[in-house]
Amino acid sequence: MASLNWIGKEAVVNHDKEVPFKLLKKVKTASVGDNSQNLIIHGDNLEALKALMPHYYGKIKCIYIDPPYNTGNEGWIYNDKVNSPKIKQWLGKVVGRESEDLTRHDKWLCMIYPRLKLLRDLLTEDGSIFVSIDDNEHCNLRLAMDDIFGEINFVTTIIWQKKYTQSNDAKYFSNTHDFIICYAKNKENKNFKINLLARTEEQDARYKNPDNDPRGVWMTQPLHAKSGTDKTYEFTFSNGVKWKPPAGTFPRYSINTLKEADAGGTIWFGKNGNAVPRLKKYLAEMKQGVIPKTIWLYDEVGSNDDAKRAIKHLFDDNPFDSPKPPSLIKQIIKLSSNPDDTVLDSFAGSGTTGHAVLELNKEDGGTRKFIMVEMEDVVAKNITAERVKRAIKKYGYKDGFEYCELDKPLFNEHGQIEETCDFRQFATYIYFTETQTNIDPKKIDENFIGELETTEYYLLYKGKNKNDLDKSFLKKIKDTDSKKVIYADRCLIDDDTLARHNIVFKQIPYEVKVY
Repeated sequence: MASLNWIGKEAVVNHDKEVPFKLLKKVKTASVGDNSQNLIIHGDNLEALKALMPHYYGKIKCIYIDPPYNTGNEGWIYNDKVNSPKIKQWLGKVVGRESEDLTRHDKWLCMIYPRLKLLRDLLTEDGSIFVSIDDNEHCNLRLAMDDIFGEINFVTTIIWQKKYTQSNDAKYFSNTHDFIICYAKNKENKNFKINLLARTEEQDARYKNPDNDPRGVWMTQPLHAKSGTDKTYEFTFSNGVKWKPPAGTFPRYSINTLKEADAGGTIWFGKNGNAVPRLKKYLAEMKQGVIPKTIWLYDEVGSNDDAKRAIKHLFDDNPFDSPKPPSLIKQIIKLSSNPDDTVLDSFAGSGTTGHAVLELNKEDGGTRKFIMVEMEDVVAKNITAERVKRAIKKYGYKDGFEYCELDKPLFNEHGQIEETCDFRQFATYIYFTETQTNIDPKKIDENFIGELETTEYYLLYKGKNKNDLDKSFLKKIKDTDSKKVIYADRCLIDDDTLARHNIVFKQIPYEVKVY
């Protein structure tokens, strides 16, 4: 397997573990509706992905991202985010002095690698990720994803026809496509699959019934194939017609299959009975959908022009230079998830993913949820969130979204728990770091925050000087044989009593794990 090296790799390959865990703060004035599970986060997507872990670790079925293509274009900073002030500052902190010598490809890999690692952790075991890219970083992205997801989990590369017009000023070739690379979290998982696409009227119209076959409409397939075994043969049908594969081809079917087809009347010899025999394939026997192809044409999933028109329907001007069409994202979502799954986009840009989720739900009655993260200050509120807000109003979508900002780190500069952190936020974090699973809010009962297998977890966190593990609290906990992990500021119970009740005391903040 080919390996990928670049300047700065050592500094970022495990950087996802060093990213501080930050709290999320809801901005009510920018949100739409109440109690929506849709989420738009403004902030560095690396920190935002880390903040999502206690809530969504292993829960995201479909991830779509459209990272910067690293074209070298300095005309618009969002197009080439590796040279934005924020990324430059981040590279300086993480990579150090070496960052001054990085090529734009080094910078891009430093940026994308830790983000891909966190994205993988958020996927369900049967989930998948789709990444849009062009030739500038296509090869580097494949190698990076092989490294993180495993070469065995590569699914396919889709070619999307983004343009249908020719660029006459192109230097060598007129570029009309992008790539969409797909990896599975675990392709060997029994539940992993790529869904079939719905059959179209055009596809069904290819099936005819010129001989009034009672089995319904059909189309035919040749009896030969371009590849196969060297065991060729000649076959004589019951009407005396002899058939053998043309030179340079091979039999598609075994002799027994042809015998059964001949006996069952599923061989077509043409209207006059003298055509080259072909096998009938009945529409009724076909799968309910079709296997997707790896080339997606603009008239099937939309083009860049369609994407711009979709935004123009919502904004007077065109606030975004390179959006993706909702129909493209809808196809990805339909192929990779179910109607009640959650879809994540951590390079949200113009908010197409959120728009696509709401549109799909309206079309098929689904309850999909979206999470979108956008780094750029102006884009997040004025374009990403505003686009979804206007789409909800214009098209009558039933759901809303919660708009959040990244708040302060959970641990302040002195190693103490941030004062603005409430019980629910802290409990969610504690339970996740202890169990590597997400908390069930319905099971929280005062200080009891959940259990896993034979261990119960408790958190005393009600304000200053109120978080002592003492005998009065001991009377409140469940009288079971289970191991009990209790987080508190102080423990006023002797070791023998703790052991007798099977209690493990963990002191806040010193024994709170840093994730």
